[in-house]
Amino acid sequence: MIEARNLHKVFGAFHAVRNVSLCVDPGEVVALLGPNGAGKTTTVRMLGAILRPSDGYARVAGYDVVEQAREVRRVVGLLTEFPGLYLRMRPQEYLCFFGALQGMSASDSARRAEQLLRQFDLWEARDKRLDSFSKGMKQKVALIRALIHDPPVLYLDEPTTAMDPHSARQVRDAMLELRAARRTILLTTHNLTEAEELADRIVIIRNGMIVAEGTFEQLTHQFLGAPRWELRLGIPAQRAAAVLDGLAPIERIDGESVYYYTDEARLVNPQIVARLTDAGIPIVALNELPRRLEDVYLEIVTGNGRSDAAASAESLARRDEAPTAGQVVQAEG
Repeated sequence: MIEARNLHKVFGAFHAVRNVSLCVDPGEVVALLGPNGAGKTTTVRMLGAILRPSDGYARVAGYDVVEQAREVRRVVGLLTEFPGLYLRMRPQEYLCFFGALQGMSASDSARRAEQLLRQFDLWEARDKRLDSFSKGMKQKVALIRALIHDPPVLYLDEPTTAMDPHSARQVRDAMLELRAARRTILLTTHNLTEAEELADRIVIIRNGMIVAEGTFEQLTHQFLGAPRWELRLGIPAQRAAAVLDGLAPIERIDGESVYYYTDEARLVNPQIVARLTDAGIPIVALNELPRRLEDVYLEIVTGNGRSDAAASAESLARRDEAPTAGQVVQAEG
């Protein structure tokens, strides 16, 4: 549904976007992440036929963003970071106005506006002027404006900004429904938890260039290494360290817990449990420690967000150098 090849955008001597290539399938939610000024908004504006690329090309739903700009705007619903509402209007007349701009009949616009206002709990406020709405309510109206003509492609820039938790959940639920209905969504957000929850794939842009792309699991493994596990025992963990020698690279031993890495949990974890059981060592819990998109994002964008887990993960590429449990005990002893 969205295809971009070698997109460039230059403003004078400033290269805002460099060589961006992107492909988004029908029904896919892709999160476009990056720091302020990275080129996200410029990329979205080119894909929405608002800005003309300096070089490269893009197609949306089969339409060229330069040669068929009007058609692109018809198949895209765009939510900008700043709502830009006509504040003297009331929500229903405002939405019907934009429906007319998209070629909808008055009756279809009115029906669709009512449906969406009810869905987002704004129907009771339909007779109030938009200048009386809260920031979160205005954001919901702007989202409805993007949805009014039921477009197959949506560009959502910070869709839950200024919303209370209930409203934000409504928007996220709506996005999930849109994905289930095979709508294609390009989401830009600084809410990394939201991106992790909603996105099928993540694209990270920095200095106008795509620097990483993949699913959360792919990016996590690529930039943070193998999953990290915590083994909690019923005795001081140092007393059990020798039993675990050779099974997995161990990061550290802390009190009654052993922290280690493995790419082969299905093979390694049963061996660990079996060894400890045979040695009569009580196991309290064995858990994979959660890893967040924030950790991956900081590692990619700054290189300064490296946690101890990320640093230790590098040792997996050098398994011969990875510490055994015995070596950890010696180092601590």
